[in-house]
Amino acid sequence: MSHKITGPSNYYIRKLIRDLWKTKIKIWKTVSTKLSGPRRNKVKANLYRINKKTSKNEVIVIPGKVLGMGELDHALTIACLEYSKSAKKKIESSGSKLITIEELLEQNPKGSGVKVFY
Repeated sequence: MSHKITGPSNYYIRKLIRDLWKTKIKIWKTVSTKLSGPRRNKVKANLYRINKKTSKNEVIVIPGKVLGMGELDHALTIACLEYSKSAKKKIESSGSKLITIEELLEQNPKGSGVKVFY
């Protein structure tokens, strides 16, 4: 009987989960927990929902995928695991910034002023 791996099988996602957990900071541990769950529980956020629940110049983390349905009418900084092509185009055209979760962790290791979106 062999050992069955649970959680994400992607090496880079597993490494990200470990790095976030090791920070021992509540916001990053929350993102780590959300990422380590089953794929069916991953966050899928459409732009219209992001637009409705955020305000100008906020920094948000989406532990999942950003989808391109809807529009953004204000500038944000969005850190996410994945994004669709249409979402990337709409985010950049609205003046927003799209970065990875790793980049946000490097820029803001304390997690101050960051909102988790799920």
